[in-house]
Amino acid sequence: MCGRSSLHDAPVNILDRLQLPPVLPGFEPRYNIAPSQLQWTLSLDEGGSAAARTMQWGLVPSWAKDASGGSRMINARAESLSSRAAYSEALKDRRCLILADGYYEWTPAGRTKVPMFFHLAGHEAFAFAGLWDRWEGGVQPLDTCTIITTRASTMASAYHHRMPAMLTTDSMQKWMDPTSDEATFLALLAPYEGADLQTYEVSRLVNSPLNDSAECIAPATSVTKLGASPPDQLELGVPGLF
Repeated sequence: MCGRSSLHDAPVNILDRLQLPPVLPGFEPRYNIAPSQLQWTLSLDEGGSAAARTMQWGLVPSWAKDASGGSRMINARAESLSSRAAYSEALKDRRCLILADGYYEWTPAGRTKVPMFFHLAGHEAFAFAGLWDRWEGGVQPLDTCTIITTRASTMASAYHHRMPAMLTTDSMQKWMDPTSDEATFLALLAPYEGADLQTYEVSRLVNSPLNDSAECIAPATSVTKLGASPPDQLELGVPGLF
């Protein structure tokens, strides 16, 4: 699963590859993005061009009676995308990239859990495969997104049995391409086995979504390992299904 992520530098490598302006208007570094907060995304606009914008993390389907269910839909299992009503329509024509340069996973350590920060070598930006939808049942339209998860890679499986579906720059365009057939884009949702995926333990500051500083991604020390208890499912916005 993926219950927290980071994007502390503008993802210039991705924007350049997709031939987009190398800036995100209003971008601010984020070190501890939590459910219901805004994620930077790339999706196709009405003209078929990739466009950057923020969306609320936690999918609210267009047909939902209200927006309260979004907190339970921050992740979508790759294996059930085609069979679940909340995802099947978005899978056809509302695939998106959710920009990141790291994510957190809590792994058991004795009687507690410790936060691990996963990132690529050099903290290079990457993208999660995502889906988005627009809910118009409120005063203003609400664009929301969900991160797709898949089985864990060989390395990541030492910490959790699931991981977010990470896309390389080569596969990002294929994921968003409206002409791609289902077999092609579903094949992109494999575990990321790149040797550049790294992880290390971080401070328990990240357990609270109120903390959002560079200290969240700093390697843990004997002092910073002490702190708050790991976030429960309610705080993560996850019902334990992913």
